[in-house]
Amino acid sequence: MRYIIGISGASGVIYGKRLVELLAETSEVFLLITDTAKEIFKQELYVDADDCFANRKNIHCLEIHNLNSPIASGSFQTDGMVVIPCSMGTLSAIACGASDNLLERAADVVLKERRRLILVPRETPLSEIHLTNMLTLRRMGADILPAMPCFYDKPKNITDLVDSLVKRVLQVLGVWRI
Repeated sequence: MRYIIGISGASGVIYGKRLVELLAETSEVFLLITDTAKEIFKQELYVDADDCFANRKNIHCLEIHNLNSPIASGSFQTDGMVVIPCSMGTLSAIACGASDNLLERAADVVLKERRRLILVPRETPLSEIHLTNMLTLRRMGADILPAMPCFYDKPKNITDLVDSLVKRVLQVLGVWRI
C-alpha cells in the first residue's frame, strides 16, 4: 500500500507524526511537510521534523517545493492521501486548486483521480469561509475529519487522545478496523 501524508502548518503536528509512524509499519509513505509545519514541530514537539523521519523504513520524505516529483502526476498510483493537521490556508488552496506546492498539487491529483483524500483541519472557531471551503471539498469527494479528541475511551494521557484520532483517520482510510 502507498499513501501520501501531508503535514501542514497548523497546531497538532503530533497527529501527523503519529499517523506516519503507524502507516510506515505496513505501508509505503510519501511524506510532505510544509515549511511552517517544520517550525511547529520545533515549537510543539521540540524536534526537527526532518530528523524525525530521516532514514526510516518505508518513509520517503519529499521536498515540498519540487513539483517535478512523481506524486504530482495522476499516473503515480496511491491508495489515498491524508493532510494532518490541515491548516485552513492549505484547505483553501486545495479547494480552489491552487497547487502552489507539492502538497497542494498532490491533493489536486488525488481529487481528480477520485482517490481517497482525508483532511484533518485543526482550527477553531470556524468562519463561514472555512465552512464553505470544507463543504466544497466534501462535494468533490474529500473526507473532512476535524481533529476533535474523544473522551468516551477515557484517555489517560495525550498519547491516548492522539491515538484515538489517528486510529479514526486510519479507519476512514480503510487501513484500521475497530
